[in-house]
Amino acid sequence: MTDSGLNTGARVIGPDPPDWLREAVIAGGGVEVPLTAAQAVVWFGFPHNFPALPRTVRWVQLPFAGIESWMDAGLLDASRTWTNGAGVYADTVAEHALALLLMGVRGLHTAATIQSWDPTRVGPAIGTLRGAIIGVLGAGGIGRALILMLRALGAEAIAINRSGRAVRIEGQPAIETIPVELLDSALRRCDHLVLAAPGTAATRNLVGARQLGLLRPHSWIINVARGTLIDTEALTLALTEQRIGGAALDVTEPEPLPDGHPLWALPNVIITPHVANPPHGIATLLAARITENVVRFGAGRELLGVVDPQLGY
Repeated sequence: MTDSGLNTGARVIGPDPPDWLREAVIAGGGVEVPLTAAQAVVWFGFPHNFPALPRTVRWVQLPFAGIESWMDAGLLDASRTWTNGAGVYADTVAEHALALLLMGVRGLHTAATIQSWDPTRVGPAIGTLRGAIIGVLGAGGIGRALILMLRALGAEAIAINRSGRAVRIEGQPAIETIPVELLDSALRRCDHLVLAAPGTAATRNLVGARQLGLLRPHSWIINVARGTLIDTEALTLALTEQRIGGAALDVTEPEPLPDGHPLWALPNVIITPHVANPPHGIATLLAARITENVVRFGAGRELLGVVDPQLGY
């Protein structure tokens, strides 16, 4: 590194790696070298054209938080360290989740479509987050950022995670935390549910017909994580029968959601096309993470966003 006198031999690769990616590596003290001599690889792209790596590569930086496609392709192994974008986009995705939740609870999706002054179409459906209990399924970077935003609006959050270990946010009291095994009991207490968990084999259809049946008639379910977390058929039926207040989805299963799918036509559904993390924000946010990890790698320190191939995130 520049400060320690060490250099990290890295290779920035991908179908069309942008200049800012190389600049981020250099800013961390890295030197771009041929792949055959690289100790680290910064990849910008998807797994289908990922190259075979030489044994010299000890660390690979992936650009996104979700790594399901990499797991499915069998590319992640224990022979080297893999890092992803976990936590990099937390604030922007949490902001989108909050916007979707407010839109649903306040009836803004309905108000935005009316073209005459008719309060009866919106008024009865308007709720508030103040005093509401919000279940946050997945208490990583997105979940923790959202919990702080909810607190500012007077809402109470229940964190639901894999381990059940108490979620602590710097400078804030510990959040009530419930292990995912007790998800059903948590849902009985929640006004609304936000999904921010990784998509893995263990979390597929984690929210199905039974879980949806535990929510309340006014409950909104927000998904900014992975479409596979929800049983789409069960969700569509619950929404059609108006057994829950609504659903706001930035991700779906299948994705993209096909034209003509029943979810498109339901009045209690809000869909955004996987844009919670806007593309124009990736350069700034990911570049800072890459620079920091290059610094850490050169200094022999723990990297940020390390992936556990066994857990799939």
